[in-house]
Formats: sequence, structure tokens, C-alpha cells
Amino acid sequence: MLHKWLTEATRTRGSAKALVYRDTYLSWRGLQHRVERRVQEFGAMGIGKGHWVGLMLGNVPDFAILALALSKIGATVVPLDPTTGTRDLSFVLDHAPLRALITRPRGGLDANTPSATSAAGRDWVPDARDKKNDPVESRRRLQGTLLTCSIYKQPSEPPGKAAVVLFTNDSFGEPKGVLRTDENLEANAVLAAAALDVTPEDRILTTVPLYHAYGFDLGLALALRFAATLYLEDEVAPKRIVKLLKDQEIDLLPGTPSLYAGLAKLPTAKPFKTKRARFLSGGSELPEATMESFRQRYGLKLIPVYHTTETGMIACDRKAGTTTAAGTVGKVIEGVELRLGDGGEVALGMTAPLWVRSKACARLRVGAPQRPRGEDTPVGATDSHGWLRVGDTGHLDKAGRLFLDGREDHLVKVDGKRVALDEVEGCLESFPKVQSARVRVVSDPLGGPMMVASVVVFARSKCGAEELIDHCARNLAPYKVPRRIEFCESLPDTVHG
Repeated sequence: MLHKWLTEATRTRGSAKALVYRDTYLSWRGLQHRVERRVQEFGAMGIGKGHWVGLMLGNVPDFAILALALSKIGATVVPLDPTTGTRDLSFVLDHAPLRALITRPRGGLDANTPSATSAAGRDWVPDARDKKNDPVESRRRLQGTLLTCSIYKQPSEPPGKAAVVLFTNDSFGEPKGVLRTDENLEANAVLAAAALDVTPEDRILTTVPLYHAYGFDLGLALALRFAATLYLEDEVAPKRIVKLLKDQEIDLLPGTPSLYAGLAKLPTAKPFKTKRARFLSGGSELPEATMESFRQRYGLKLIPVYHTTETGMIACDRKAGTTTAAGTVGKVIEGVELRLGDGGEVALGMTAPLWVRSKACARLRVGAPQRPRGEDTPVGATDSHGWLRVGDTGHLDKAGRLFLDGREDHLVKVDGKRVALDEVEGCLESFPKVQSARVRVVSDPLGGPMMVASVVVFARSKCGAEELIDHCARNLAPYKVPRRIEFCESLPDTVHG
């Protein structure tokens, strides 16, 4: 599907800018030419139809080029976070039957960098005496790049047909791959474009990582499907972002509350003059103070959106800051059905679990969620009628506007990434000096959500906050590391959620 979109865009917009990165750009014809070269290279490597290939890359042109080349040969694109910790990477490789993994130098499974040992034995680099058990068949450097392609011995059969597999965390904090079909990708793009009024003349800037569903769906996929120009940025520096927004007259920006909080703090901020600006805020709750501060400095209203990896875009608030109440993510977009609770009547304003149904909803996954006691459908799964249990809870007001109230499980969202508080607490408590720990999420009015840990250390133990943060950084992905440590004699009498 991705390559089909490229072909159509090249036919209608051949010489127009397709992809812009820093001071360089590719036209649609130029992009297609780069893709064809990679298609031939993949063929020479033995990578073909039905194979799953991991792209452990950030927001760089190679991500788009390689994803499109894999799409043309019928392979499945598996975007992965380059900062994934060894534990999570082991889990991913145990459950995703990758034929190949493409990384930057020192990223992922670089030839010279041993990684964690997994139970299945796939995620490790043996020494010379054990080459017969090496899961890596060969390693190659992609032509004209510093990217390394590790090709694995023939993996097991994929669990289902998919165009793209996007990883998130399940209710227990474990990585879970969501299998997107061609139908899911098409529906996702069409529904989001209708809600946001996307046209080929739009300029889309993506600072949210493309390996994240939010950045993939509202950045790369929208640009490809509607032949819009995509600007990629892998350095989230407020001054640079503001310069891009103004100089390039960006129309559409999928962002996070923390991004807008950083932009709102710039002392030299001036109003934007872009006529069709649609600056989206998703991934976590948008504080009213951030929205108002941004509006005062730049003269634009941020648009809260509700988006998940399994469902794509669910709701958006195009009238943010005018007639809508603070905290809403707006109304459910056309083409998406929303249900509160198990299907019975729910009183107006009452909080209940959210269920979603649309053609964009992905039904298959790797690392299937466990079934809670007494529940027929676990969080993240779909029932027999096509309703997907999102895991979030919320309520509707009289005008039909959706408000998010919390989670059914112990997951929280930090800049769009799901984090299991139990996992972070377990990491802290594995430190020898820590007796117990409790992690919570607090919302800085101008800085967005952040994790704070309350820690009790053993008697006569001297422990500093830096020690604990370093310990977490060595064992967790960067977005899971608490930003503040508070030492106390006993844990606060609270529970998750």
C-alpha cells in the first residue's frame, strides 16, 4: 500500500517536493528513484515477499525510502525505536520473526556490539567458537550509507499478513506488535485526512518519531497518501522547530504537549502567519496552561487529538480554545464508532471503559495480551463484533465531546509512549539500596507529564538520586526513566490509576 501511494503521487506530483530533511530535498520522482535502487539491493540480499524487516531508525530520509522499498517487494515493515533497551529488544526479537534488521552504527545488533541474551537465543552475538548457533546469517552495509543490515537465518512463519507492524506496550508493560493491513493503512489515512482537511498542497512537519504510530500515521502515511510534502526533523530543539514552522510555512504539525511547552517558553516567540495551520497535540493530556501560553505567543490554537496504535485517530478538537471545555479531545471523527462500557446504558458524564470500531482498527498482534479474570476481551483486543477495547476510560458531555479520565490498567502515557508503572517500580526496587518504590505521573502546567518516583531506602544506606536515575537509564528505555526522585521514610498511601 505504501508503494502504491508513492506511485500515484509520482504520477500526479512528479517534480514537486516529496521529502525535505535539513538542507536537502527529494522530489516525488527522485524519491521513487531512490526506492528502486533499494529494491534491487534487497533482492540481492535475499529479502523478499512476506519477510518482516525491522527499521531501527529515527526521522531520517532512509526510513521512508527503505519502508517504501520493502512495501514494493511485499515485505512487512517493522519500525523500532533505536533507544529500545536490551530487555525489550530481546522480547521483540523473540516474538517478531524478523528476516532482517537495519540499524545505524552501534544501534540494535551492531556487528561489534554484543546485546542481551534472550530465552529463545536469537538476540545474542556468539563468539567465534559458537558460529554454528549464530542467528545472524550475514551482515551488510547498505550501499552509500552507514546503515547495517543484519540478515537472520530463515525465521518462523509470521503470525499474520501485515503491511506494517507497529510496536507499543501491552497492559503489563511488555512490547506488543500491532499488525496493520493495507485496509487498515488506507482507512487510517482517509479518516484522519477528512478530519484534518489534508490536501496535496499541505506541508507536514514530523518531529514525533516515525517508528511511533502517531508520527507514522499523521506524518509519513498522510504525506504519502495525499502527495503532501513531508518535512522530517530528528532534533527537537525549540528554536530550530520554530524557524522551520515559520520559514517553511508548515501547515500540519503532529506534536506532543512537551513540544508545545518548549516552544511556548521561547522569549523571542512571535505570531505565525500560516493561514491553514493545524498544530496537533496528542500522546498525553494537553494542559490548559500550555494551550493558552502557546496561543498568546504564536496566535494559534492547538488541536487536541486522540490516537492509539491499535485504532489510529479516534477524535480531535478543531474548535479547541473557543467553544469547547478544557480537557476534551473533541468529538469522535467520522467513520469511527465509540462505545462506553460493555454496551449497556451509561449515564451522561459517567466514566467507563472505551471501545472503538472502524476499518482502521488492527485485529492482529504479536505478544497477545493476557486475559484478565472475568473478562472476555482483554485490553488491546477485539471482540467478535469488531469492537476494540482501548484500555482508556472516559466520558461524554451533552455535546458529545469526549474526555479521557484514566486507564483500566497500570499504564500511563508519557509523550505518547505507554509506560507500565509496575515495570519502573520493579527496576528501582532491584537496586540493592532500595527497599520499596512507588512511581506516579505528575503534570507540569508548562512541561507536560513526567514520572516521579517516591523511594524508601534500607536503613543506614546512603543513596543519591543520580545513582537511581543512572540505574534506570541502564535498564529501561529513556522514556521510562523517572525525571525526579523523592526520598521518604514510607511510601505514600496511594494506588495506581
